[in-house]
Amino acid sequence: MGFAELLRSNCAADWDAAVNHPFVDQLFDGSLPDDDLRRYLVQDYQFCDAFTALLGQAVASAPSLPSRLVFARVLGAFASDENTYFQDCFEELSVPEADRIAPSLGPATRDFDALMRSAIATRSYPDVLAVVLVAEWLYGDWASRAGDPALWPSAAKHSEWIRLHNNPEYNTWVEWLRAEFDAVEPVSAEDRARVGGTFAEAVRLERTFFDAALVPADSNAEAR
Repeated sequence: MGFAELLRSNCAADWDAAVNHPFVDQLFDGSLPDDDLRRYLVQDYQFCDAFTALLGQAVASAPSLPSRLVFARVLGAFASDENTYFQDCFEELSVPEADRIAPSLGPATRDFDALMRSAIATRSYPDVLAVVLVAEWLYGDWASRAGDPALWPSAAKHSEWIRLHNNPEYNTWVEWLRAEFDAVEPVSAEDRARVGGTFAEAVRLERTFFDAALVPADSNAEAR
């Protein structure tokens, strides 16, 4: 068992709860209410800045040019395809400009943003990879449950979010991330514990983020 699979198995309860979350089920069958999708996307969009910086730090801290170039290519795709999806959905869902740029952040959003920025500050490749890997691998896992694209929901606001995380290029990227993470597995117990803790916290926050998408914003629960 590689380092990535070991860490995933250590937090299997949170991982499986996120991958099989009711939010995902409703996305798949097209029954996800617009209010819940709007809440989710507004909060998720706020990660774009920190995630872009995280990928930039991966470019800076990667041990070789081939690895740097992989992250550079992903940065370009992230800035185009995914941003286009957000903007299209914001228009369709009538999201006000203020909510696109500076919405009130839920606790899970603030915590996940802080985790990404903490990883950036380490300038440590394994720490950066721990967060990137969870974000990409877990989304690839839930999206893989969608099965045959012919059975995906008809509305682009649902199906396009699935496609962005379930396509040959994305799947290859996730596999590469796992191999890259395994290749830089820390040696010291202290480093392994720190990186493992970052991985587990990222998984926990992914689950919390899905939970929050299904909770009205005027409640006292978290929102992602």
